[in-house]
Amino acid sequence: MAVVVNKPIPEFEAQATGGIKVTHQSHLGQILVLYFYPKDHTPGCTTEAMQFRDHYAEFVKAGAQVFGVSRDNLKSHEDFKAKLELPFELIADTEEKMCHMFGVVKNKIMYGKKVKGIERSTFLISPEGILLQEWRGIKVPGHVDEVLKAVKMLSKKAA
Repeated sequence: MAVVVNKPIPEFEAQATGGIKVTHQSHLGQILVLYFYPKDHTPGCTTEAMQFRDHYAEFVKAGAQVFGVSRDNLKSHEDFKAKLELPFELIADTEEKMCHMFGVVKNKIMYGKKVKGIERSTFLISPEGILLQEWRGIKVPGHVDEVLKAVKMLSKKAA
């Protein structure tokens, strides 16, 4: 089942760093930011993770929980998290269940070959579990600021 804006997110269950299990219901009552990225330890993904890290306190203050999601395994995620000192957890979607559910698996051309890759995307989910906004095929510069602005607006509406 795919995600649809203004509809509840479908059921899912995934393992994250820190021994945390994340489900469609585990963060009800909180604003949830899920950002999907192609690969740990790559330049664009490192920059994006560092920007979420640098604004993390503002996300928390606005009542949001942030998770990064990629197809990398937990070991890779733990290393990436430690290296960048990330204050949020990373979800290991090694079987691509969440990636397919959120529709972020795309055919890409790399070095002249067709490959399946993750389209850099972010999803904003309400405290009630409703998908409110999505950013697809994003560019890293300025993106985290845009997501934070949307979270703050949502936080103000809820207050």
